[in-house]
Amino acid sequence: MTSRPLHPHDGDPRGPRGALGRATALLAASTAVVLGLSGCMLFAPDNRTDPPSGELETADPATIGEVDEDLRTFYTQDVRWESCEESFSCATIDVPLDYTDPGRDSIEIAAIRAEASGEAQGTILVNPGGPGGSGFNIVKDSLDYVTTERLREDYDVVGFDPRGVNRSSAVECYTDAEQDEARQESYPVEASPDERLDLMAADAEEFAAICAERTGELLGFVDTESAARDMDILRALVSDQKLNFLGFSYGTQLGATYAELFPERVGRLVLDGAIDPSLSNENITLGQAGGFEKAVRAYVADCQQGTECPYTGTVDDGVRQIQDLFAAVEREPMTAEDGRRVPISTFVQGFILPLYDNSNWPTLTQAVSDALDGDASGMLYLADLSAERGQDGAYAGNSTAAFLSVNCLDYPMTSDPDQMRADEKELVAASPTFGRFLAFGGVTCAAWKYPSVLGPAPVEAAGADPIVVIGTTGDPATPYAWSTALADQLDSGVHVTWDGEGHTAYGRSNDCILDLVDAFFIDGTVPEDGTRC
Repeated sequence: MTSRPLHPHDGDPRGPRGALGRATALLAASTAVVLGLSGCMLFAPDNRTDPPSGELETADPATIGEVDEDLRTFYTQDVRWESCEESFSCATIDVPLDYTDPGRDSIEIAAIRAEASGEAQGTILVNPGGPGGSGFNIVKDSLDYVTTERLREDYDVVGFDPRGVNRSSAVECYTDAEQDEARQESYPVEASPDERLDLMAADAEEFAAICAERTGELLGFVDTESAARDMDILRALVSDQKLNFLGFSYGTQLGATYAELFPERVGRLVLDGAIDPSLSNENITLGQAGGFEKAVRAYVADCQQGTECPYTGTVDDGVRQIQDLFAAVEREPMTAEDGRRVPISTFVQGFILPLYDNSNWPTLTQAVSDALDGDASGMLYLADLSAERGQDGAYAGNSTAAFLSVNCLDYPMTSDPDQMRADEKELVAASPTFGRFLAFGGVTCAAWKYPSVLGPAPVEAAGADPIVVIGTTGDPATPYAWSTALADQLDSGVHVTWDGEGHTAYGRSNDCILDLVDAFFIDGTVPEDGTRC
């Protein structure tokens, strides 16, 4: 697999959570969804056959496992896979809205399947991370980027949109026009810190009220634990006895949560670009601040090796020039060729996206060079990719709304003004370039209509089969230390390192990682703990 072109899912909305302007909740949330996947490849009976497209498929009773009687209807439902999107088949799965009261109501999960080119051992279930990424779209549009040919020979690949996302029963907040408007607005430069905080709180209240009104009670049930339980229903409905999962970025949290809930149903899990589940929201943001500061320095150093780099002098000088550019855009927002305003929140959003993959650094350099010449169109193009906005003004998904909705349920967040100001100082110390744009994220969830239902906690998954955790040494969004922390927490964790830059490893690193992951899935070969690629 070669390096990927810049793709609208190359960012990760788990990134920066604060911003200036009405786009407070949108900068981090709209840093898009990392191109990644979650997989479930499970051991099916030897006589497993795939029904023709359009026929009903019923779970093999032997693969259901022990489930509560009030959930059995969901595990034994008939699923109709119908031809769709030229070469795929699609289905809609029913899952409980509320797992504490399964009979109350159900919601829908959209799934898409690419059948194995050879004899299938089982199914790989693809999830692109986020939270808020569309697994449906990843399979439909980018199958070659998230799986290898040899993996697709042995496994069906199924993508799904988690609860709250895109084609599944989805969170609804801003319309396309409203999101465009929010991304073009900013607060007055002359506003005092207290005035800005008041403006942010007012905008957060408005946004939360719109989400609650347009989404309804689903908004309170899009947490990660519920999504992990949905995956177990999907596992049973493809007649796999154990879940084998390839999760990138937020997908690692989804996979780790599944393993903690169902350790006896864990088959072969690979968690790439890991999140440390024991960290608070504030510590996650602080870790990312440091990660992105290291990434921008690596980017500037690489740029300065070329002949057309806009950053002069030393690496420190180049980073200061970026900071000066940000300050200039904050004082006077730019305007792109299409007439749209580009305030600092949108500008930073566009700058961050290419830092997720070092193969895209030249694209960032061109956009910065154009901005220094007075043209912000390149940076707006990157920000639009990050936010999944097409040239026609339509947004391809609801990743921004879904990201915020999931995280407000998953994490208790600090919203005390004094504490947020103290956190801002730590963020600026960790990242003089990005820190202040990552602050005050707790304002958004303070206004949310549903309180958090989960919280940070280490995972053990006692009794689970070996789980491979991959960390990239130069990963800005999920710092390397998080991968070692997760591997240490898991009773059966096996840690693998890729010495490289950018977010995640599989599919964008080297043959060492590709061969290791494929061998684990296809042959069950467990890599040695501490392997470096």
